[in-house]
Amino acid sequence: MKPAGRVVIGCLVVLAAALPVIGANAFLLTVGTIVALNIIGATSLHLVIRTGHVSLGHAGFMGIGGYTAALTLTRLGWPFPLNIAAGAAAPALLALLIGPLLLRLQGKYFVLVTFLLGEILRLGFVQWSGLTGGANGIFGIPPPAPVFATPAAFYWLAFATALVCTALVARVLSGGIGRVIDSVRESERLALCAGVPVLQVKVGAFVQATALVGIQGGLTAHYLHYIDPGAFTSVQSLSFVVMNVIGGMSSLLGAVIGALFIVTLPELLRGYVEMQQVMFGVILIIVMAAIPGGLVELAARARQLAASLSGRAKRGRALSDRAART
Repeated sequence: MKPAGRVVIGCLVVLAAALPVIGANAFLLTVGTIVALNIIGATSLHLVIRTGHVSLGHAGFMGIGGYTAALTLTRLGWPFPLNIAAGAAAPALLALLIGPLLLRLQGKYFVLVTFLLGEILRLGFVQWSGLTGGANGIFGIPPPAPVFATPAAFYWLAFATALVCTALVARVLSGGIGRVIDSVRESERLALCAGVPVLQVKVGAFVQATALVGIQGGLTAHYLHYIDPGAFTSVQSLSFVVMNVIGGMSSLLGAVIGALFIVTLPELLRGYVEMQQVMFGVILIIVMAAIPGGLVELAARARQLAASLSGRAKRGRALSDRAART
């Protein structure tokens, strides 16, 4: 990334961190918290997407993390750091067990199986009522700690967690492991011939992604003080995918932008309740049809256009100066 881009991103991060300080109301803090939580899910799924797979079961792993965090707190009395760690470890362990089988599938077969896996997990949450509360869910989940009971404090917690999770994914993708992951996505056979342990790389990325979305599940349970199976349907999994598509599937920044776009757009259309879903769908279709690379590609096109216009202006001034001298 160019230095100018890093400066812009740094300024946006500082602005987001200062949101409670600059006088944001409860509504803005709520939207900001939901955006931060969804950034965790979108960036974690991006790690799977970069291996060449699209999962429609990501919300199921989020649910495992949420229920684990809620149960270890309400029934076992574990403190906040431990119940969130358990919420990350439980889906990661499941991913480690089923990943070697699941990640042998390709294309539509992987999408279909992960969709079925997500539905199986959701039905498990519904049917195992003695543990999960069934369709009624679990009520009365306290905040992580008394200090996080206010909207501003929880916003900072969600923002800091999203920042750390995104930085972790960025560190993985920008290093040697990231280049290996990209090589697996481009050509598994060529990567195998080069000595890359393809299955182990994909399982590692899958395990890390499920651990991160498990953290989102745990934080969501603490934030809403309630958890139920309806929050972990295939619609939520599809939403994570759409965030990456809208933002740009080739860039981690696209996942962040996509989460911001998908969460805030319905709020901007709140005044058009009857037409909200139609307008939302039309906007998504236009973006996906006109900008296949997502909003990140739109920003790149804008930079190219600005550079082109600047170059033309410079050439025009040069020709004017030359004409004046002659």
